[in-house]
Amino acid sequence: MARPLIDASWRRVAAAGVDPGGGPAPAVLPDAEVARRVGAGPLAPMIPVLRERLEPVARACGQLVVVTGVDGRVLWQGGAPEVRRRADGLGFVTGAAWDEPAVGTNAIGTCLVLGTPVGVHGGEHYVDGHQQWTCAAAPLRDPVGGGLLGVVDLFGPARTAHPGALALVSAVAALAEHEVRAAHDRTLEQLRRVAGPLLARLDGRALVLAPDGTTAAATGFAGPARVVLPADLDGGRPVLPGLGPCRVEPVPGGWLVRVDDEDAAGVATHAVLDLSGDRPRLRVTAGSGSWTDVLGLRHAEILLAVAGAPGGRTAAELAEDLFADPSRTVTVRAEVSRLRRAVGPLLATRPYRLAEGVTVDVLPPVGPLLPGSVAPVVQRARAALPAHGGAGGADGRAIMQPRGRTGAPGERDRGAL
Repeated sequence: MARPLIDASWRRVAAAGVDPGGGPAPAVLPDAEVARRVGAGPLAPMIPVLRERLEPVARACGQLVVVTGVDGRVLWQGGAPEVRRRADGLGFVTGAAWDEPAVGTNAIGTCLVLGTPVGVHGGEHYVDGHQQWTCAAAPLRDPVGGGLLGVVDLFGPARTAHPGALALVSAVAALAEHEVRAAHDRTLEQLRRVAGPLLARLDGRALVLAPDGTTAAATGFAGPARVVLPADLDGGRPVLPGLGPCRVEPVPGGWLVRVDDEDAAGVATHAVLDLSGDRPRLRVTAGSGSWTDVLGLRHAEILLAVAGAPGGRTAAELAEDLFADPSRTVTVRAEVSRLRRAVGPLLATRPYRLAEGVTVDVLPPVGPLLPGSVAPVVQRARAALPAHGGAGGADGRAIMQPRGRTGAPGERDRGAL
């Protein structure tokens, strides 16, 4: 009898239309794009640690160590050359997609879905051609924000399976996260030495942020632990999530942010969940400015579910929307907590819902909606989309029906988008 996590995975990939006999794989990313993601992506500081600690083990055991991004794309491989040549025949190459919708049940794809360490051995793989292999994968998380960044995996012929593989890969993943966190803390401590004299001269609410938005120091209020900063921030007077209108100027190693309390009434009230590009984005507009945040897949799924439910969602209902499993409330609460740190006052709780007066439009793609997702809420939204889009937006693209929170928090609405 299959383990419950394997049975659930097989159901997901069957619903996604994966062919057990193997089908055409998605196009492999160009080498230049892989190099860009490795060099400038969030996993860049972790890969050297993973290489140092796991590649010698992989070589000695006749396996590969593989690092993928949060979308399941293979970014780096190392280990036994003969195993790498065999893996090439599976299409398991740098730049390939190895998530569940692309290649069925495997440790990487299933780990990305569950967010926990996963081992998949032999016949537990969904695709017939993968059943001569074994793999053990662990999630790689942002040690500061907690978001999922990717996966590290040990992969090899089934005969090389070892009962300690999953524990090993999990321990090394934790070590990589710890070393990145330690380096971040050293940088933050240097910034605090700069921040102290600056903040001592200021009245009102102000804070000094690291380039990733982590708060180094604050005055006038406790300040959030982290602020989502626009990718193109260059100072000026942006509207920042959780803070509202601000005056921002660069300081050595970060940003000085002064909150414009007199303009606090200009709180963001309208958002567009833009699913039309290569990555989901949330664009929020207020009378005094706007900001944009690039979302991970899970956070896009959460916003899609909440935007379609004016009465809100309980943790159990949201777990059903995301995982088809209402018992996974702990995972839901953790993911929503991370999302609320990014989007600030847009989301309310008990139940999870759009805050009073907030409206959200959903801008779908021309092709499949969130193609990497197997969440039930996304599958329902795909089925509800007209063949050629809905009402046109200002730029001529389809806008799904906007939703605002207009009812009382206790009201329920399970209608599809």
